[in-house]
Amino acid sequence: MSSPSAPSQRPATKAVIPVAGMGTRFLPATKAVPKELLPVVDRPALQYIVEEAARAGLPEVLMVTGRNKGSIEDFFDRTPELETALEAKGDQSRLDAVHASTDVAQVHFVRQGQAKGLGHAVLQAAAFVGDEPFAVLLGDDIIDARDLLLEQMLAVQAEHGGAVVALLDVGAANISKYGAVAVEEAKVSGETGQDEVFRITGMVEKPPVDEAPSSLAIIGRYVLPPEVFAAIRETPPGRGGEIQLTDAMLKLVEDGVPVHGVVFSGRRYDTGDKLDYLKAVVQLAVEREDLGPAFGPWLRDFVADLPAEGASPA
Repeated sequence: MSSPSAPSQRPATKAVIPVAGMGTRFLPATKAVPKELLPVVDRPALQYIVEEAARAGLPEVLMVTGRNKGSIEDFFDRTPELETALEAKGDQSRLDAVHASTDVAQVHFVRQGQAKGLGHAVLQAAAFVGDEPFAVLLGDDIIDARDLLLEQMLAVQAEHGGAVVALLDVGAANISKYGAVAVEEAKVSGETGQDEVFRITGMVEKPPVDEAPSSLAIIGRYVLPPEVFAAIRETPPGRGGEIQLTDAMLKLVEDGVPVHGVVFSGRRYDTGDKLDYLKAVVQLAVEREDLGPAFGPWLRDFVADLPAEGASPA
């Protein structure tokens, strides 16, 4: 692997979004519809992710897909028949919404081939990325547009080089579900009202609770240097028999490449399982100017009419 270098002067301009998973937690719906296209109110989770990358100044997006994910390519393609029909009806608002899904970024696609883990999926982006830093965004985490997490991560990477990951304190009881990190005690930066930044000294994928180095978990945002591809190629299969991105980043740490973590304190909507997905839909719908004024009061009345815990429904 190449030796650590000074912070790159080339800014990141590209984002990678792995979307090759089978979505088994949402069966049977995902027999025919990729999990990433399930609607969160009226937009698929994947559109929120692409919009986040574009807002952060990453106009080129590569999606790492798999079998039966052709509808993702269709979603980000133009639909002349639909657009013509909406134009004929004079339905400008829906036409604008259709255009927004195709014009948000320049979207490219590559097949993973075999599902060998997140590290292997990221490796498929090597030719697309070249020799510049890049972002990886996972589709289970929607970050509120008002919270500039990715922008801050890109700024940290530009200043310090190496890799930057998003961290969330999930508590000791939940850390076994995530990649966990060890950090230096002194923070690198983070003033009042800003997310704190720490230098990472170690990481492990889904550790037992009593072996976790902290309660700080890696969530689905990364800014990575191109050196990570060499690290992935040298990484053997790990937990679950898959090539773990966490293991490859640990190689960077061990080789002296700076790896920092931004401890996120903003609004995050988890669409990774059914319960969290439902919560995300409700939270985002309540926030909508066109839906919230009617949906919020209805929701309050609905909750007020629910039977008390343990009571039989009327």
